Amino acid sequence: MKDKYYIQGMSAISPQHTFEKDPFSQPLVTVQENVFACVEPDYRAYMPPNSIRRMTRILKVGLTTALQCIQNAGITIPGAIVTGTGKGSLSDTERFLKEIREYKETALNATPFIQSTYNAVNGLIALQQKCTQYNNTFVHRGFSFENALLDSMLLISEGNKDILVGAFEEITAEHFYIKSRIGFWKKEKIASDQLYAHPTPGTISGEGAAFFVLSDTPSEVELAGLKMVYKPKASYLEKFLASKNIRLEDIDLVISGRNGDSNFDHYYDGLPKELPFKHLSGEYDTAGAFALWLGAQILKAQQVPANWFPMVKVPTGPFKNILIYNHFFGEQHVYMLLTLNTGYRK
Repeated sequence: MKDKYYIQGMSAISPQHTFEKDPFSQPLVTVQENVFACVEPDYRAYMPPNSIRRMTRILKVGLTTALQCIQNAGITIPGAIVTGTGKGSLSDTERFLKEIREYKETALNATPFIQSTYNAVNGLIALQQKCTQYNNTFVHRGFSFENALLDSMLLISEGNKDILVGAFEEITAEHFYIKSRIGFWKKEKIASDQLYAHPTPGTISGEGAAFFVLSDTPSEVELAGLKMVYKPKASYLEKFLASKNIRLEDIDLVISGRNGDSNFDHYYDGLPKELPFKHLSGEYDTAGAFALWLGAQILKAQQVPANWFPMVKVPTGPFKNILIYNHFFGEQHVYMLLTLNTGYRK
């Protein structure tokens, strides 16, 4: 693929105040219980009250994020809708399974089953915007969002424009408990802003949604590279950068997925100009979408919000090339390269 891919608009609902007009001026949100939950906006500006009552939290979060992203991009109907999710709507799935047991498979309410499907958010977006174009959802654990991103890039290479691509994830009490039994989360409770000071097994859980409109029309931020590697035996960083004709010293900032898990954080050792982000979002399958949102925002603003990173020395810029390196519990490793389009004029 030799085409260029630019971010036309973006939006995120996360455990931070990312949905606000000026997110970098917002205070850092911290938790003490190892579980992050999204800071939810007022949904009434995006959907009628009767719809809000019928929808579960992840559907409202996903749909609202997508609708604001479309508005920010200045479009009405996207050329395609492509998303990634590791778990889909967990609350609806859990509700449906509980009702199967409670009602002994009789008189079941079909709504939780319908809304628990992975592509429910895509369908809602399409119905809301009357979009009858290509519509697809990827469910590949730590590669879910990145596969959606790759599919969007392929669509642009085929001549499509204004692709809406995003990811969404939620955490529930039941899912947190299940994953805690297999060592995903830290046993000790820590403050999220002290995450990197506790290099012990496990991390903290999170959730969120992030959407982008991708096109080949020039804008401020270019998605210059994407690479997925499954269980690499060694660092793939230099090979990835060489494929993009860029040197490590040309990278102004590395946004890393370091999450305080002593089992896997060694992958990030030695990274220059490292800026970890998991204390903002927590860990989840599609946390890479939040990292992409953060990197694009930093490029546009040409600053790192110091109030969000009290535990590290914040780089001052200028920023031209930002590398994102994230992995999901040592298995799915992802490299993304963002470049500032210096020749772009609004």
